[in-house]
Parts: sequence; structure tokens; C-alpha cells
Amino acid sequence: MKGIYDKGIFFLRFRIFDAFLNFFRIKLFRLYGMEIGAACRISKILFTWPNQISIGNSCILEKSTYFKFDGIWRTGKSIILGNNVFVGTNCEFNISKKIVIGDNCLIASGSRFIDHDHGMKTDTLMRLQPSIEKPIIIGNDVWIGVNVVILKGVEIGDGAIVAAGAVVNKPIGAYEIWGGVPAKKIGQRENHLATQST
Repeated sequence: MKGIYDKGIFFLRFRIFDAFLNFFRIKLFRLYGMEIGAACRISKILFTWPNQISIGNSCILEKSTYFKFDGIWRTGKSIILGNNVFVGTNCEFNISKKIVIGDNCLIASGSRFIDHDHGMKTDTLMRLQPSIEKPIIIGNDVWIGVNVVILKGVEIGDGAIVAAGAVVNKPIGAYEIWGGVPAKKIGQRENHLATQST
């Protein structure tokens, strides 16, 4: 019984310490210019330009999330997360133009968002090619699986699902399920409540 009690006390102390760190971490990030809503839990994350980041209410960002902004300095935000967004560990947002993620989205660990790539003309060295940038727009209630890569110009509709390991370079419609490399439509979410009532 004492062992269970000791474990409970240890867990409680850990949770209090974690909440303390979270409070001061968010305070510090806000001083850097990052917009952070209420009731967020943010672990140790990395970022280049905090003033370009906006995080909504009740978001959870797990450790080693990396917000990398490569674009030209501008007013306004270029990396925008809505309310109730979960971002798993080791996700990367490599953004030059803009990414907008809607409310209630789930982003599993290891996912990558890249809104730019290089030109490919044969008369210019690859390292000297111009950057081609197009924003990424993700709707509400989207589930993105483990190790997904989302490329420039992709728009994902509300309620869509992207399967683990997919590489997405095309728009995804609302409530569609996509997977594969390159990703293609493999299914459609159904309204189970409507199905049961008929």
C-alpha cells in the first residue's frame, strides 16, 4: 500500500512541476511574440521566428515540434493553428508562405508540412533554382497519421483522414480518406448516425 501511495505522490509532484514549466514556457514564448490561446499544453518545441506563429485555445504540442519559417519578414502570422489542435512529437512545419490548420485537428508524430520546393530547369544549378511557394490549408476535424508529408499548395477539406506514411501533393476533399505515395483517395468517411437511423 505504501508503494502505491509513494508512486501517487511522485506522479502528483511530477504533474505539478510539469504544469509549472508549461506556465512559464508559454509566458516566455508570448514575450518572444508568439500568439498562444488559453489552456494550451506546450512541451519543449523549436522555432525560428516566434512572431510568425499563432496557436489557438486548448492546443497540445508535444516535444520536438519544429516551427521553421523561411519566408520574408512580414506582419501577420504565417503559421496558424486553430483551437483544440493536437500535434504529436517530432513534427516539422517548414514554411515560407503560409499554413493554416483548422479547429479540432489531430496531427500524429513525425509529420512534415512543406509549402515550398525548388525549380527544376536544366540550365540552372539546383542550389540556385528559385523557390516555388504555395500555402497549405487544412480544414477542421482533420486527422493526419504518423509520418505524413504534406507538400506545397495542398488543401484538405473538413473531416478528411490521411493515412500513415502518405505523401500528399494534391487537394483532398471533405471527409475523404487518402493514403499512399503519392497519396490517392482510398475511402470516404460515412455518417454512421445517419446510417443507423435509416
